[in-house]
Amino acid sequence: MSCITLLTDFGLQDATVASAKGILMQHTPLLPIVDISHQVTPHQVMQAAYLLLSAYKNFPPGTCHVVLVNVFYDKAPRMVLCEKDRHYFLAPDNGLLSLAFNETEGYSCYQWHHESTFKDWLNETGKAIEHIQVATEKNAYTPCTLQKATDRYAPKINADSAECRVIHIDHYENIIVNITREQFETAARGRNFRIEYMRGEAITTLNHSYAEVKKSERLCRFNSAGYLEIAIKDGNAAGLFGLRVYQEQHVIYNSIKIFFE
Repeated sequence: MSCITLLTDFGLQDATVASAKGILMQHTPLLPIVDISHQVTPHQVMQAAYLLLSAYKNFPPGTCHVVLVNVFYDKAPRMVLCEKDRHYFLAPDNGLLSLAFNETEGYSCYQWHHESTFKDWLNETGKAIEHIQVATEKNAYTPCTLQKATDRYAPKINADSAECRVIHIDHYENIIVNITREQFETAARGRNFRIEYMRGEAITTLNHSYAEVKKSERLCRFNSAGYLEIAIKDGNAAGLFGLRVYQEQHVIYNSIKIFFE
């Protein structure tokens, strides 16, 4: 059975999430709505891309994933409906989907432009999901190219080092940074490495799981989504290390540096 997932940067302090669900339910009353998260740091498309990538494959084919993060990113924002892996993704064309899937080509899209209210966007989204449920052909969909995410979301990789940013801190205060296993291995080329996450502190080995270390020990591993994760077993790494999710407006931010030797 398919469903609708909802991923936003709305938070839970007011009625925005409930209002969004109510509008969608008017169009698709029989489809359950499942929350991925509403705690995305405001406007942080890289964090939203990471959470979407971590979650969507666990849902049945035909699921519609509605992503409402940094919706009004432009004076004339574009919303796209993309089909991939037998899943449907409805999101602003602000680079979020290209970050999640690391590609901009190969999509079938239905797109619309709006300069109207947030309620109008949700109603259009509901209509699009209605169409997905009843359509027997894809005449409404055309090939499209998604907007490419800006380079600031990528790790800065040089011949002997990489500079990474924190893209997510989970409930246990584990730190996820913006480098994948593939990027790491390509940069390392089989060399030893040193991951520096605070002054005078570094990790030089990778673990497969938390079971490999003792309580309060620090570890580094690639998580199930394929991103580098720094943690303390049964501890709060982000709080101890003073790290937080990167935001562009921060004048000073903490970075994770990796040196290859």
